[in-house]
Amino acid sequence: MSLIAKVHKKDNHTIVAVCDKALFGKLLEENDKRLDLRGDFFNGDERLVSEVGDLIRNADGVNLVGSEAVKLGVEEGVIVDDNIRKIADVPYAQAVLLHD
Repeated sequence: MSLIAKVHKKDNHTIVAVCDKALFGKLLEENDKRLDLRGDFFNGDERLVSEVGDLIRNADGVNLVGSEAVKLGVEEGVIVDDNIRKIADVPYAQAVLLHD
C-alpha cells in the first residue's frame, strides 16, 4: 500500500500532509464541510507506509486524510481516536506534535 505525502517546511517547523492514494485529487463534501485534496497542499510524492511513518513521527504537525493515512497516524502514536473526524464517510485527523 502507498500513500501520497507532502512535506511543508517553514522556519524550523515541518507539517506533513498525507492522504490515501485513491483520494488524492478529490473534493470531499458533506453538508457545509469541504475537504479539498486537489490542490498543492496534498500534492506530494507516492511513498511507502514505512517512509510516511518516519515523516509523521518527526513532524511538528500532521494532516491525515483517508482510512490508511489515519490508521498509520494512530499506529505511530500521533493521533488518538477522539481526534478522528469524518467527512463523506472518509476519516481525517490533524495533530500538532510536541517534541522534547
